[in-house]
Amino acid sequence: MQEYQHIIFKKRWEITPQTQYQLGECEAMVRAISNIPLRPQDRGKLLNVSLIKGAQATTAIEGNTLSQEEIERVFEGEELPPSREYLQKEVTNVISAFNYLLNEVVRDGKEWPVTPDLIKQFHKMISKNLGEHLDAIPGRWREDRRQVGPYLAPEHQHVPKLINKLCDWIKEEFHFHKEQDFKTAVIQAIITHVYIEWIHPFGDGNGRTGRLLEFFILLRAGLPSITSHILSNFYNQTRTDYYRHLNIARKERGLTQFIEYAVQGFRDGLLDNLEIIQAGQLKIFWRNHIFESFADVKYTKKNVFKRKRDLMLSAPIDNWLTVDEIITTKTEVIRAYASLGKATIKRDLKELLEMGLLVQQDKKFHANTMALQASLPEKK
Repeated sequence: MQEYQHIIFKKRWEITPQTQYQLGECEAMVRAISNIPLRPQDRGKLLNVSLIKGAQATTAIEGNTLSQEEIERVFEGEELPPSREYLQKEVTNVISAFNYLLNEVVRDGKEWPVTPDLIKQFHKMISKNLGEHLDAIPGRWREDRRQVGPYLAPEHQHVPKLINKLCDWIKEEFHFHKEQDFKTAVIQAIITHVYIEWIHPFGDGNGRTGRLLEFFILLRAGLPSITSHILSNFYNQTRTDYYRHLNIARKERGLTQFIEYAVQGFRDGLLDNLEIIQAGQLKIFWRNHIFESFADVKYTKKNVFKRKRDLMLSAPIDNWLTVDEIITTKTEVIRAYASLGKATIKRDLKELLEMGLLVQQDKKFHANTMALQASLPEKK
């Protein structure tokens, strides 16, 4: 098999100082995301978004044209038109595979090494019920030679041996056991994905299988479930660079640049997710601050107390709104002010300004979240 000189089961990469630093950032962000408490409904919503984005991304790379909105409908159990049925099956298979791994690895704590049988099992998962739309037999190594663009994959008769060598090598190279550190697992996930692309063990579905393996290895290493879409999403968003880096790695017979590329995307995706989660936490803290602020105010009429508090809860924390916009954001606020005049609304807003809960600019209002600054750790 000397002709496959890029498929060398040896360490042909360096972890550059920049990549080493970013791996450290990734580990810190994973720890932070894992330790931030979220309401069950918020965590469930973030997980659903993650699964939908992951399914959309990993199938889009292979040509699936379903939009995120269509996949959301599929996720909710809606059937798409018959002409798009096979596209629906593709994403349903990926979402089902994600959920299977979340249950087995995250919730039940199972840890399996990467084996030929596991790779075949993953291919079966992403291939289920695709029929003639999949140019392969689910879970079976290919029986002919394949070319993908300019890349000519290894002869089919060499596939079983190459896969066996891959599985033995990554187990030895990355020291698979329960104490495998996070940074090593990230590199293993990336390397395994690339080698599946190069060996191309199946007639079709190799990309989805390789990315599912990558996802599995990262989950096994402690990746939070709500960030499960990150690498697939990154590869899809930078598809041209994704294929370019795969080609560079093959020609140079080294994976340093591909690892740099993937870790950078992983780091940026984790940062985006951390910021989304922190924004959600701000909303929770701000809501609690409103309730605490109103607990200190004495009202003789319960309906007035509730009206003003509901008005404050409806004020935005991320944009400026006019009086008319604020009082039409929530049903309970619309109902409370339906029979009241402008003077009452303005008086209520004036009181909220005096309480320090609102800020005003020209004729627009914004929640005064700066009031929470005192609860943040002091910094320079």
